[in-house]
Amino acid sequence: MKNLWSDEEAKNFQGDLALRVYTSNLLGRSDELVLHGGGNTSVKSVIMGEEILLVKGSGWDLVSIKEEGFAPVKLETLKKMAQYETLSDTDMVSEQKAAMIDKTAPNPSVEAILHAIIPFKFVDHTHADAVVTMSNSKTGIQNIEEVFPNFLIIPYVMPGFILAKKIYEMSKDIDWNKCEGIILHNHGIFTFDDGAKKSYDKMIDAVSKAEDFLNKNAALELEKNLDSIDFNVNELKDLISKEKNSEVIVNINTSNLAKTYASKENLKEYASRGVLTPEHIIRTKRVPLIIEDNNEIESSINEFKSNYENYFNEFSKDEICLNKAPNYAVIKDFGVVTFGKNEKEANIINDIVEHTMIAVLRADKLGGYESISLKDSFEMEYWELEQAKLKK
Repeated sequence: MKNLWSDEEAKNFQGDLALRVYTSNLLGRSDELVLHGGGNTSVKSVIMGEEILLVKGSGWDLVSIKEEGFAPVKLETLKKMAQYETLSDTDMVSEQKAAMIDKTAPNPSVEAILHAIIPFKFVDHTHADAVVTMSNSKTGIQNIEEVFPNFLIIPYVMPGFILAKKIYEMSKDIDWNKCEGIILHNHGIFTFDDGAKKSYDKMIDAVSKAEDFLNKNAALELEKNLDSIDFNVNELKDLISKEKNSEVIVNINTSNLAKTYASKENLKEYASRGVLTPEHIIRTKRVPLIIEDNNEIESSINEFKSNYENYFNEFSKDEICLNKAPNYAVIKDFGVVTFGKNEKEANIINDIVEHTMIAVLRADKLGGYESISLKDSFEMEYWELEQAKLKK
């Protein structure tokens, strides 16, 4: 993992918030760390005599965030919220917003409470591919513990208040000065320090350790000279457009990576093992449409919809069912096709799928790829905050 810090560039960023912007942008420049809105960062500051957490605001990407993209929230309020026994995500968002000293700023990240309880000025959080690839394997726990012995390691829990509460409880008795970071299984990594550069350096160093481990134990190997098959993408596009009730734009990926992935035996099982990191499920759904025969496009879509309906019925309480159509397809011996309401969305989904395919191919060399459970997937896909938008 290349360290992108430049002393010359850094001279243009004076003050804690400016440096927070700079190192956030550095993190955002690396797709291997964050993709399309992923990750979050913060800095603690004193404003008008009060301790304030300036945390990445909703709707901002790290690669392009500016000072106005950080939400200023009263630090003491966030720390008190971590001590609550229970708190719905809707109430969490409301209380965080009420604790902002600038109501025109964007809504704080859902991880604001977690940033608040980490007792360092700068906090960095990414969904680093290498770290999540390690943890999304059947030997993930032991490998993470071996490579990161001085990290606080957290079993998977839902992002938001539940995660913040879990870390609050687990960190009560730790010596933070000896803690080099936090690993969230199936989710990502946190590093922190009282200096912007040091916190960023720690992230790059930690991810580099994970990359070194993968290069030694799970090097990516792609098939060569794979035959291409003909596939009627237009028929697929028309059928998906019909299912989504609006025309979709497709991205066709027949790269060596995509063809290697799509050539696997038992493709339905192989390519249906879940997302790389929970945030991806909002864009991709948990699994793709799998098409193993050119003559079975429509029946494959119907099977996908039926399976999705069963998944929804198994775990739903009072949620509103999302559109049952797939967001991307893996086509046997052809590659991957992603669907979006526009070219940008189709490309974003393709980016996420490419990173997932690499992770799956590598994690299988570590005992097998293993994502979060069906239940956890549903809770993330049907997150209260997303459902609230639908119910409005």
